[in-house]
Amino acid sequence: MGKPTGFLEFARQHESYDPVGERLHHYREFVHPLPEAAARTQGARCMDCGVPFCNNGCPVNNLIPDWNDLVYNGQWQAAIERLHATNNFPEFTSRICPAPCEAACTLGINEAPVGIKSIERAIIDTARANGWIGPQPASKPSGMPIRLTNWGTAIRICAKAMYQPASTSQITFRPTPRQPAPRSAGSGSRQTISRPNGQKE
Repeated sequence: MGKPTGFLEFARQHESYDPVGERLHHYREFVHPLPEAAARTQGARCMDCGVPFCNNGCPVNNLIPDWNDLVYNGQWQAAIERLHATNNFPEFTSRICPAPCEAACTLGINEAPVGIKSIERAIIDTARANGWIGPQPASKPSGMPIRLTNWGTAIRICAKAMYQPASTSQITFRPTPRQPAPRSAGSGSRQTISRPNGQKE
């Protein structure tokens, strides 16, 4: 939880957007993240609700009350570690996830729910700006290949999880018959990603 009485004291603050007329002319991000002070205030709104339904509402079971509390207390590095405990790609989820966690938030019964998605984005953006995250290559590649079937974000999360402990040097993605492989990587029915020294080619 954040501040015990935070949900009584602070209103929800939404991220701001570029005007539609402006964002029609570029492909950059058009959502402006919350400033640090605002994100901490939003973290303070997390209630001591006993059963954190937001955990169950989240598809990856993020430990949301934990990192809300850490953000409220200004412990950003601990917050990214707690976020990464259940989520390999908060860079994506904090931007494109429909945030069912907010629909499950107990505060949402009679008030605007905690701005979980905006807090998550503040955590990952702060961590990247401070250099707390980066490539995590295996210390000693074994040369043993791994083949993963299918394609998409979930399989990439699998690849990351398997790459580090297995110390593999090559991961091959092979699509299912119903799902063609991306052609941008070259011709053929599969895409091979070699990762010597942790670098992707």
